[in-house]
Amino acid sequence: MSTKKDNFTTKDKKFMKLALDLARARKGLTGDNPSVGCVIVKKGEIISIGQTGYGGRPHAEHNAISNCFEDPKDSRMYITLEPCNHYGKTPPCTKNIIKNQIREVYYPIEDIDLKVKGKSSLILENSNIKVKKGLLRKEALNLYNSYYINRKKKLPYVIGKIALSKNKIIYSDTTRRITNKISDKLSHYLRFKSDGILITSKTLNIDDPKLNCRLQGYTKFSPKRIILDKNLKINLKSYIVKSIKDKNTIIFYNSNNKTKKNFLKKKGAFLINQATKKNENFDLKKILKKLYMLGIKNLLVEGGDKLTKSFIQKRMFNEFYTFKSSENLLKENKYVNFTSSDILKTKYGRYKTNFKLGTDKITIYKN
Repeated sequence: MSTKKDNFTTKDKKFMKLALDLARARKGLTGDNPSVGCVIVKKGEIISIGQTGYGGRPHAEHNAISNCFEDPKDSRMYITLEPCNHYGKTPPCTKNIIKNQIREVYYPIEDIDLKVKGKSSLILENSNIKVKKGLLRKEALNLYNSYYINRKKKLPYVIGKIALSKNKIIYSDTTRRITNKISDKLSHYLRFKSDGILITSKTLNIDDPKLNCRLQGYTKFSPKRIILDKNLKINLKSYIVKSIKDKNTIIFYNSNNKTKKNFLKKKGAFLINQATKKNENFDLKKILKKLYMLGIKNLLVEGGDKLTKSFIQKRMFNEFYTFKSSENLLKENKYVNFTSSDILKTKYGRYKTNFKLGTDKITIYKN
C-alpha cells in the first residue's frame, strides 16, 4: 500500500524508520563521518541491518552486507543517507552495492559532502539498480542537522545545558544537587554523545567537577574536557588536573605563568595560547573553530551563568536544555541566579519542547 503523496508504501516507511533509529543510536560516536543506518530487505523480510562503526568505519552499508544471513542478491537496501561513491580510507559503498547485486536502493537525502552529493544515483542506475530518494526526508534532515552544520560552517554542533531550581538558582553552597537522579542520567547521556565538554576555570575551581560520562558501560565514551582559563587560575589539585591523560584535556589560556604552563604540560594537558584583546574574554567563535579543527564535532557546554549567557546572546547554541527542579532553594550564603531566562525566550523561544523527568521539567530550545 502506497500513499498518494509520495508513492512510498507503509512497509518502506517502516524499514526506513528502523534505519533512522540505527543511525540515531550512533549519532555523535562516528567521528568525522555521519552516523548512517542501513536495512536490507528481501521478499518483504529483513535479512540484515547495519550501522556506521564507532569512529566512522566500517560504513553502515558494508556492515549490513557483511551481516546478511542470506544472499543479498535482488534485495532492497534502505539507507539513511546517500551512499558514498569515492575511494577514501575504504572503497566506495556504491561498489559494494553493485557487487552484491542489490536490486533497489532507497535513501531520503543527498550527502552534503561534494565528493558524494548527487553522484551515487547515477552510478547505481548505470548498473541497473533502481534508486528512490526522498523517503522520510524530513526525519532525515532532522537527524543530520549536526552533520550539516559541521560540514557547512566548519564548527561543532553546540549543545548547552543548565540545571536550576524553581526560583532560578543554579548554584548554592548549601545544596550540591539541584535536579533529580533521572535528570542526571539525561545529562550523562548528553556527555556520552559529545566529543568535548566545555567549562571555565571558575566553574572548575568552584565545583571541582569530573566532566565524565558515568552511565554504566559507557564511561569509555567520556568527552574531552575543555577549559577556558585566560589567566591560568586553574586549581592544580582539582580532579580534572589529577586525571589528565592521553591529551584528554584542552586548556585555552593567555598567560605568562611559566610554572603552571610547565606543570600542566608535564601532566599531559594540551595547552592552546589563544590571543585576546586587553581586558576582554576569549572570542568564542575562534574557540569553536579551533575545536572543530581538533576533531570536536559535537560540543556540550556546561558553564556557569556568565559563559552560558555569552553563548545565548550570540545565538551560538544549536540546542539548549534547561533542567528545572520543582523545588525552591533558599537564598542563603553564596548563591547564583540564572540571569538568561528572558534572553533565552527572546533568542530561542520559537522552537522549544517540554517534557517531564520525574518532578523535573526539561525544556529543549533549538536555534
